[in-house]
Amino acid sequence: MPSITTKLIAACATFYWASSAFSHITLEQPTIETNATTKATLRVGHGCEGLPTQALRVQVPEGFQGTKPMPKAGWTLSVQRARLAKPYDDHGKQITEDVTEVTWTAKAPEFYISNDQYDEFVLRGKAPGTPGPLWFKVSQMCQDGVKTGQNPWTEVPANGTTSTKGLKFPAALLNVVAPAAQVAGGGAEHKH
Repeated sequence: MPSITTKLIAACATFYWASSAFSHITLEQPTIETNATTKATLRVGHGCEGLPTQALRVQVPEGFQGTKPMPKAGWTLSVQRARLAKPYDDHGKQITEDVTEVTWTAKAPEFYISNDQYDEFVLRGKAPGTPGPLWFKVSQMCQDGVKTGQNPWTEVPANGTTSTKGLKFPAALLNVVAPAAQVAGGGAEHKH
C-alpha cells in the first residue's frame, strides 16, 4: 500500500503537470493539413499573476491566409491589415493584403476574464501549401482597476524545432502537415 508521502508526491506531480499544461495560451487543434481551412481556437487558462484578462492581441503568422476573427459578446474587436511580402491566390483572385493582427478588448470590467476562469478566442483561416510550424504570438493584457500586467506569449524555439520546453512564454503553435493522401502518393483535395 502506498505511503502518505508517496501519495503526496504523486498528487503534487499531477498538479504540476496539469498546471503547466494549461499555463500558457494554446490552440485547441494544434495540427492542420496544408491548404485546409481551420477554426483556430486560442485557449486562455488564466490571467496575469492573478489579474483578470482584459485584452488579447494576436499576431497572425505569415502564411495563415484569409484570417477572419470571431466577434465576442462584451468585447471590442479590432483588426490590422498589411501588404503581403508574398501574395497568394484565393479562388482565382490575387490577394496582396491580409490580416496581420487581431485584438479583442473587454468593453467593461464585468467582461474581464477572471484569473480562475477559462475562455476561448477564435480565428478562422487557411493553412499554407507547405508543411511547417506557424506560431501565433499572443499578448495577454490584464488589470484589476489598480494593477496592470501582461503575459507576452511570443517566444518561439530555435529554427528546426517545435519544442517549447524551457520557454517561459511560448507562442501558440499550429503545426501544418502534409495530407495523408499526399503522403501516401495520392493527390491533394480542396478543403474548406
